Amino acid sequence: MVEAVGWPGALLLPLVLAAFAFGTAVLDTALAARAAGAAGGVRAATAPARAVAGLLVQQRRRTPAADSLLWRGGGLVLLVTAVLASLVTPLGHRSVADLSVGVVWFNAMEIAAWAAVWLAGWGADSAFGLVGGYRFLAQGLAYELPHMFVLTTAAIGAGSLRVADIVAAQRDLWFVVWMPVAFVVFLATVLAMAFFGPFAQTVGRDIAGGALAELSGVDRLIFVAGRWLLLVSGAAMSVALFLGGGLGPLLPPWLWSVVKTVLVLAVLVGIGRRVPTIRMERFAEVSWILLIPLTLVQALVVAIVVI
Repeated sequence: MVEAVGWPGALLLPLVLAAFAFGTAVLDTALAARAAGAAGGVRAATAPARAVAGLLVQQRRRTPAADSLLWRGGGLVLLVTAVLASLVTPLGHRSVADLSVGVVWFNAMEIAAWAAVWLAGWGADSAFGLVGGYRFLAQGLAYELPHMFVLTTAAIGAGSLRVADIVAAQRDLWFVVWMPVAFVVFLATVLAMAFFGPFAQTVGRDIAGGALAELSGVDRLIFVAGRWLLLVSGAAMSVALFLGGGLGPLLPPWLWSVVKTVLVLAVLVGIGRRVPTIRMERFAEVSWILLIPLTLVQALVVAIVVI
């Protein structure tokens, strides 16, 4: 049974997500340094902190005819939606909100991220930013349907849209065991949702950073933080949907949730550093030709088993 902790948890949630995001950024920096043959250690571990400090004192960039509300607000919306998506994600036996439609809430907040990234790209009145924003919309159209079917599959397995019920349904057997396709596709769509690793064309170097091209200072920090929080939010939800949440022997439930989330984040960062960037049209082809049929078949199998 998951207990909703309400407002105290809501105030603490951004700090918890930020801690996970910072640790993930440290791991990503360490892997990047290792791939480049550079020394890791303390320098790699402190690189994210130094980057944050640099952005805090960096001057905010201005562009002619920019729509400042959309441009600067897009990053803030991205950050807020990542936090809101995590309201229904349990940490052990506790979550901020135990909604009866928790899966729907999570997906709705993710879709709001579409608007956030596009607004940031559009509002800058920059060709590179606009291309980056539209790339994310195209990517969203490719990943959202498989993502939605995967969420539906987990809900079918538990017979409920409440995240707590989905976790409880895995008491005897984690969903990842008999929903492996759904789990793998979910992780792939989390990477796409956070436009990370092979799905980073939204902020690609070929378009000078895309949606990030004209952002600097605090605006850039907020946007990048929102991106990392989306990755953490997706990883934490994968634990609840497929890895039994806080279920496990010996350790307290909250610690199991933390350990599983850290492991999933490590896998996602590792994939992000090892898999090359996928061209947008290729990903769309794979999604429509392969991922959507696979997730539909997985959902059908689960429905037959449950019925």
